Parts: sequence; C-alpha cells; structure tokens
Amino acid sequence: MNSKILGSIAIVAGTAIGAGMLALPLATAALGILPAMVLLLLVWGVSAYTALLMLEINLRSGVGDNVHAITGKILGKKGQLIQGASFLSLLFALTAAYLTGGSSLLVLKAQNIFDMQLDNQLAVIIFTLALGGFAALGVSWVDKVSRVLFSLMIALLILVVLALLPEVNSVSLSQTVAGSFTNSWMIAIPVIFTSFGFHVCIATLVRYLDGDAKSLKRVLLIGSTIPLLCYILWLLVTLGTVGATHIDSFSGSLAQLVTALQQIVASPMVSKAISFFADLALITSFLGVTLSLYDFVAELIRADNSIKGRSLTWLLTFVPPLACALYIPEGFVAVLGFAAIPLVFMIIFLPIMMALKQRQQQTSGYQVAGGKLALGLAGIAGVVIIAAQLWVAL
Repeated sequence: MNSKILGSIAIVAGTAIGAGMLALPLATAALGILPAMVLLLLVWGVSAYTALLMLEINLRSGVGDNVHAITGKILGKKGQLIQGASFLSLLFALTAAYLTGGSSLLVLKAQNIFDMQLDNQLAVIIFTLALGGFAALGVSWVDKVSRVLFSLMIALLILVVLALLPEVNSVSLSQTVAGSFTNSWMIAIPVIFTSFGFHVCIATLVRYLDGDAKSLKRVLLIGSTIPLLCYILWLLVTLGTVGATHIDSFSGSLAQLVTALQQIVASPMVSKAISFFADLALITSFLGVTLSLYDFVAELIRADNSIKGRSLTWLLTFVPPLACALYIPEGFVAVLGFAAIPLVFMIIFLPIMMALKQRQQQTSGYQVAGGKLALGLAGIAGVVIIAAQLWVAL
C-alpha cells in the first residue's frame, strides 16, 4: 500500500473513532457482551455497505463534487434541503452530546484534583468557552491541534487496552442485567450506529485518490474495520473488568465509567492514562464537529470575516447545543442516540434514493454488489434505527 492509501485509511478510521467509543459500554451494558458484539458486527455491515453505496454515487456523479452538490444534481433542491437539515441536526446533536460528556469529566477532574464540587451547569459553560473558541480560529489551527491530540489518543487507547486486558475475567464477562430485553436493544442500536459515522469524508477521499474505485473500496473496508476492532476490544476490557451490572447502574454517566476503570488498575500512571484518554476522545471529536458546524453556520448565514460576523456565527453555533447540555446534564448517551436519526437520512435514505435514480440513468461504472435487495435491506435497517431511537425517546 502506498502512503496515500494508508493516509486515507487513517482518515476513515480517525473520523469514526472518538467520543462515541466512550458511550459504547454505557449503551450496551444491559445487552451483555455477546449480544453487544453481534450488534457491533451487524451495524458495521450496514455502515460498510452504505459507505460503498456512497462511493458508487460519488464516482458516477463525478470526481470532485461534494455531498451537497451531488445531492443537488440527483435529487434537486428538496434533496439538498433534507441533506442540509440532516447535517445541521447531526452536528448540533453531536456538539450537545460532547458538551454534556465533557462537562461531566470536568466535574470529575475538579473533584479529584482540587477536591471541589463543581456545579455541572457551570462546568458546561466553562467547557464551551474553553474549547469552543477553537472553532472560530479556523481549520488550520484545529487541524494542527487535532493531529497531535488524535495521535496521543490512539497511543493512550493502546496503553489502556493492554493494561486492562489482564484484568478481564469470565465472571464480569458473563454478567447479565435484569430488565426489558427490548429496551436494551433499542438503547444500544442508535448509539452504535452513530459510532460508525465516518461517511462524511468519502467525497474528499474520492478526490484525493483520483476516483480509483479499487483503492477507494479497499480504503473504506479496511478503514471501517479498524474502528470495529477497536470497539470490540474496548467493550471486552470495559464489560470484562467493571462488569455489565455495575456499568448499567451508572445510568449513562461517563464520569462514573472513567472512575470505575481507574479503580480496576493498580498503576497510578495507567489510571491517569485512562482519564487522559477519555479527555482526548471527547476533545478531538468536539473540535472536529464544532469546526464543521461553525463553517456550515457561517455559510448558511453568509457571515463575513469581521469580529461581528464571527461572533454571530459562534453564538448560533454554540447556543442551541449549550441550551440542550444545560437542560440535559447527563444526556451524553441519550443525545448521541438522537444523532442517529439525521445520520440515517444522510447515509442511508438519501443515498438509496440517489443510487436508484442514478442506476436508472447509468448502467456503467462502479456499482456496489447486492442490487435492489441490498438497498431494501439497508432501508429496513434505517427504519429500525430510527424506530429504536423513537422508542427510547417516547
């Protein structure tokens, strides 16, 4: 493999791996380890197929087009409106989730380091002001910071997994949680689906690799498999050490999960690594998402580059998710689950519609295997994901 392919694989894997990984044990504890693994494989299959479907659409539309332009070409203004609304809703939901998760970790740090009880709402505001400013600095700053932080996060993930693996035991792995079987699945499905949301980078990679279908297919399949393996290992070391019953009792609290993992290991260095890994997973995801949201809002309101224009864009970017984070202080898992709804429209429903229309007009070019049967199954998967989140919400 050449460096461009390796770099592209890293982009796919890096786009998926982030704060969503922290939510997986909290969302799947009630299922138990084996059902959680099965669900991971099923969702990975849907994500890999839809990635190849979006690759097909990109290649047939023309190398160089972005998602918005492709949607407009095939589905017109109405399609673009749905795509834009879905993208905006997704970014708002992810930002709100990362604010709630980040603030809970900030509260934990204040307790552990300064022995002080920080108000959760104050922690949300501090987290927003401290890190939200990076979005206004522009992509070059965020890119430089994110590269360093993401590299550190991966190194810490490896260290944490290696440290916790010897502590995995059969008793913890075999634990089951008493409760509603249906509710357990419905809570887990949307969160796992959101954790495989790497599709936003496909159009960029098509341009980067000059539309080489063979290389792009390899990049997407390998790049999506790396997060799958990371998630499997992460569930193994969390559910296999802390235990499903204990994690389920946290009620979605990220701070309690981090504390429980720290108590498993005897080494102070590994304990700090666990805390730092959680911090970096949240921060890298937060920076990437808020930069995209800031740029999208700026384009939407046609803001200029003046202080007034940037201030207005910043307020419109952060006030809605901040209000959500203040209203739902422990909503990390819940809001991540909600993000699955707009994501379904972006990477399942709209691509299916575009592929069907393209295939009627073009018979040549790359086409993902499976035909209409695979498209139908992907559509059913999308309906199931949305139904699961609505079940949880209602």
